[in-house]
Amino acid sequence: MECLKSSFLFSTPLLPPHSKPHKTNTKNNKKPIIPIYSYTPSDQVHRDPWSPPTGDPTKPKPRHKNPKNPLSDKNARRIIKGKARYLSVLRRNQGPQAQTPRWIKRTPEQMIQYMQDDRKGQLYGKHVIAAIKKVRSLSEVSEYDMRMVMGSFVGKLTFKEMCVVLKEQKGWRQVRDFFDWMKLQLSYHPSVIVYTIVLRLYGQVGKLNLAEEVFLEMLDAGCEPDEVACGTMLCSYAKWGRHKSMLSFYSAVKERGIILSVAVFNFMLSSLQKKSLHKEVVHVWRDMVIKGVVPNEFTYTVVISSLVKEGLHEDAFKTFDEMKNNGFVPEEIIYNLLINVNAKNGNRDEVQQLYEDMRFRRVAPSNYTCATLISLYYKYEDYPRVLSLFTEMARNKTPADEVIYGLLIRVYGKLGLYEDACKTFEKIKQQGLLTNEKTHLAMAQVHLASGNVDKALEVVGLMKSKNIPFSRFAYIVLLQCYVTKENVVATEGTFLALCKTGLPDAGSCNDVLNLYMRLNLMDKAKEFILRIKNNRIQFDEELYRTVMEIYCKEGMLLEAKHLTNQMIKNESFKNCKFFQTFYWILCEHKEDVQIDDKLVTIKPTDKLDTTALGTMLRVYLTNNNFSKTRMLLKLLLSCAGGSKIVNQFITSLTKDGEIGKAESLNHQLITLGSRMEEVSAASLISHYGKQHMLKQAEDIFAEYVNSSTSSKLLYNCMIDAYAKCGKQEKAYLLYKQATEEGCVLGPVGISIVVNALTNEGKHQETENIISRSLEENLKLDTVAYNTFIKSMLKAGKLHFASSIFERMCSSGVAPSIQTYNTMIKFVYGKDQKLDRAVEMLNKARSLVASLDEKSYMNLIGYYGKAGMIHEASQLFSKMQEEGIKPRKISYNIMIYVYANAGVHHEVEKLFQAMQTQGCLPDSSTYLSLVQAYTDSLNYSKAEETIQDMQSKGISPSCAHFTILLSAFIKAGLIDEAKRVYEGISTFGVTPDLICYRTIMKGYLKYGRVEEGINFYESICESTKGDKFILSVAVHLYKSAGMESHAKEILSSMNKMKIRFLRKLEVGSGERVKVP
Repeated sequence: MECLKSSFLFSTPLLPPHSKPHKTNTKNNKKPIIPIYSYTPSDQVHRDPWSPPTGDPTKPKPRHKNPKNPLSDKNARRIIKGKARYLSVLRRNQGPQAQTPRWIKRTPEQMIQYMQDDRKGQLYGKHVIAAIKKVRSLSEVSEYDMRMVMGSFVGKLTFKEMCVVLKEQKGWRQVRDFFDWMKLQLSYHPSVIVYTIVLRLYGQVGKLNLAEEVFLEMLDAGCEPDEVACGTMLCSYAKWGRHKSMLSFYSAVKERGIILSVAVFNFMLSSLQKKSLHKEVVHVWRDMVIKGVVPNEFTYTVVISSLVKEGLHEDAFKTFDEMKNNGFVPEEIIYNLLINVNAKNGNRDEVQQLYEDMRFRRVAPSNYTCATLISLYYKYEDYPRVLSLFTEMARNKTPADEVIYGLLIRVYGKLGLYEDACKTFEKIKQQGLLTNEKTHLAMAQVHLASGNVDKALEVVGLMKSKNIPFSRFAYIVLLQCYVTKENVVATEGTFLALCKTGLPDAGSCNDVLNLYMRLNLMDKAKEFILRIKNNRIQFDEELYRTVMEIYCKEGMLLEAKHLTNQMIKNESFKNCKFFQTFYWILCEHKEDVQIDDKLVTIKPTDKLDTTALGTMLRVYLTNNNFSKTRMLLKLLLSCAGGSKIVNQFITSLTKDGEIGKAESLNHQLITLGSRMEEVSAASLISHYGKQHMLKQAEDIFAEYVNSSTSSKLLYNCMIDAYAKCGKQEKAYLLYKQATEEGCVLGPVGISIVVNALTNEGKHQETENIISRSLEENLKLDTVAYNTFIKSMLKAGKLHFASSIFERMCSSGVAPSIQTYNTMIKFVYGKDQKLDRAVEMLNKARSLVASLDEKSYMNLIGYYGKAGMIHEASQLFSKMQEEGIKPRKISYNIMIYVYANAGVHHEVEKLFQAMQTQGCLPDSSTYLSLVQAYTDSLNYSKAEETIQDMQSKGISPSCAHFTILLSAFIKAGLIDEAKRVYEGISTFGVTPDLICYRTIMKGYLKYGRVEEGINFYESICESTKGDKFILSVAVHLYKSAGMESHAKEILSSMNKMKIRFLRKLEVGSGERVKVP
């Protein structure tokens, strides 16, 4: 069953089987081992880890001279443990595994061929990636024929590669159709692995009916389901809550005698417990015990909880004792359950024993535990124990009561001491004193005031989880949270709950309306206004402002008049400047509005509210009332700050996409002898640029650019418009025009021009702009410098890019992490200036809050290329010390560095560490491992590695076998190479051209003429046009005296214009390079 433990199905890494340690024959190792950290000659003596730290190990003292005092127990224990660790390391590092490279060593020609034909760093081959993308793209197509789609891949995908394509799919329809197509291929053979892949994918999306059909098909195909396939089905049922089906399937699994893993049992138990099916949890648990499946801590926690809730208290305590005997520390919740059971039964001694055991195992008791104990002691009038418990709480610095802490939280919130408020609240929660609604809401309001809405919702959720009744104030706070989070559904539901407690307040109504406005839900907003008017909710000034803003935005002039007419009866609005302005304007209409002489006589230039005028301007503009629009514009322009309001309104219209209204307003401004500010004009130009309306943008620009006050903002927006419309040349000409006129565009405009020209490939013009900017000492920002550096790198100017960075640092501009990554990888790394790259990394670590994995691995990769293994190893360790967990690609880079240096034992260590950290090895990992074993002449271990990867569900490729074939041929073991070649097909792999070349090279090199000719004739149809194979065939035929065949091949090569390799010799015994 080992072959079914596939990485497609198993989420946890499978450790390779332990091999027996054996002594490495160092005489046969042709390549010397290069230590990583230090080199010490063999004639020196090294101190063991448990040796005393003082003294010269090369000159030991006489046995009885100055004898030392006996060691204490502590030192003795240190020595024993240190020696045990040392011997453990020795055992792990013995044998050839300690010195085995895992990466391929290639000639430059072979590397070029690898880059052309192989994956180029991808996880899978080009054709596999193409197949994955092809099938994935079908998710966007409603109808398709999988046979037609995959026609070009027929015969090209091996069974393993088809499994890879199947595994990488996301949509269940593509999985279904591709699997049907897969079964039609010649390389396909029924396997529990492929069926398990399909089961897992169906289970992920909840297509359990299809999964059941596939499972039945697997049985019909003669594939016996294993624990992985059955576990996949059971987990799918559990995930989607199909407990009846799960239990039925589980019964069938038991009948087949399949023993499931503890992870599957945990999944089942957890799913059953979530639905309170505690009886079924107990049944599954008993089956698990009978079958001898070893439970873990999670299993015990779930089972004990269900046993208690099912009333099986005796079994719960037995399981609890078993859990402790097996070395697991029970969680606090388990203690609470058992303490509560004993407390209800009045078993005071048992409760005390549990509490003492809890303290002995350093499980911190919660407030619930203390409350249960105190209640028990109080019930039986055991006051000394009550006092003892309170004394212990005081010794643990248990704070005062909840009321004091609630007040303290409010004070912290008022003072803006957010962290102190959080710490206080956490103390209350940890000590179990958090029970009052006011304390929760106080903390929620502090979170809300600080902008941390999620934390506020957590506090309210905590209150809800404790079944604390919600008051009117609680619903108001919860409504504010959802409004801030812009959750419309939750906001509406909370508002309905608030209405059930009485009429909602004006503030809550205003919050809901503001949410609708932010999300542009104007229909909902109008419906909501009608609703609150019908409910006769008392308006305040803020609610009136919001409602009038909505009416004006939607052009609802009559509704605005009606509401204003109603509000005039409210005495609180008499002193509201906003309301007075609205009323004065509406009185000009004299249409169904009560006229108040006092309000009509207000002097507009002194007491009118400009915000109200701007709001009213929208409603008349929406209704195309040009006379009123003109009147309002006059009023605004005559008021202090009115011009700013108009320009802000134009900018707002532009952002909302109401360009027609913005243009109309601009036209009326011109007729009044005024004009937009540059900010408004720039916003229009930017909008036209995004919409590719270049003519309109040019018109606006031409109107404002000749102004004596024209600034860089207009030029930057126009240059950006040209760039977005694909007019890079015009953008460059406008930049030159601006600079000639003495307008300094600043970092934004220069960055736009440089980026546009770089994308166009005009590197000389880009370099001129950058040089001029630096020569004129323009004030640039981080983005501008990054743009300059990347532009020069694309132009191939590494030294110039380096000088730009130096200028950036000397100017006091802080580089970003992207800047450092660019410099390390593309400047100093490529230029082999590793000292500068190291300096750059150290500088980044001191200035940037936290570096990413990419920064470290860029430099490590270049260290490896330069052969600086010690430095690469130190940097890799430092990266982990910084808290950065290496991913698979980082492990691969580091393994590559070690393998290139021939430090095989470090490769093996890193391979083990990689799996320990949860990074599953892939095909490339095993490829390197095979290369390592062949380099150390351990051919049997190389073959075992290929078989091991097959057993773990990773099908080997031709590259794995080619390495082994090359090693056998290099050693002169032609028969072994022939044996391996004949066994390739048993792995479901079809030999490729490189395999054929390798075998032909062996026959040629060692003079196996007849076998070589037979082999050529068996593969000639598959290798037409290959220069090396055809040339070897000619030499073999000539050596066998078959001149006619040789001439026939030569003639064919001449017709195909293929050059004949004359330097090849039969039986030369020399190394022949395979192209």
